[in-house]
Amino acid sequence: MRIRKARAEDSGVIASYMMLAMEDIVYGFIGENSFEKAIQLIECLVRKEANQYSYENCWIVEENKQIVAVANIYDGGSLYDLRKPVADQIKVMFNREFNPEDETQNGEFYIDCIGVNPDWQGKGLGTKLLQFLIEEYVCKKQVPIGLLVDNDNPKAKRLYLNLGFEIIGSKILAGKNMEHLQIKKYSSQSSKY
Repeated sequence: MRIRKARAEDSGVIASYMMLAMEDIVYGFIGENSFEKAIQLIECLVRKEANQYSYENCWIVEENKQIVAVANIYDGGSLYDLRKPVADQIKVMFNREFNPEDETQNGEFYIDCIGVNPDWQGKGLGTKLLQFLIEEYVCKKQVPIGLLVDNDNPKAKRLYLNLGFEIIGSKILAGKNMEHLQIKKYSSQSSKY
């Protein structure tokens, strides 16, 4: 297994894995339940630079030269600058305004989504990717990582808490009640994995 920064040519695979993690949210962005249109939007955004879904903000996991997972993470303090190109693209493609709630904040790097190939789910890949991100950002760069977890997903919440994330508040995103979790320091001894 190898984890590396994504490249523009990875955009199609990245978009498909992002859709696994945020399909319903993207349908809300575009105002219709069209997988084809939603994936077209996400792939367009992933391929472009300087937006929250850009390949520039993604890490990918490769196994035998096949991409099997992706994580999208960016500086929460840059949310408005990174979100503007997304809003512009949605306006162009769907003639819709895009002004969702703020899912992150200044002072943290934000994990927007993690998507894992369905054939690789349940094998600990998401945990390994999270541990890698914690090492890269919290340990090496000394910056907190934040994420949101749906109140209806206790399994994911348990994983995050076991990795050392703490609940710092709650947010509403795309009409869903979410808990805002953050990790500021990490000790591999504190992880139950």
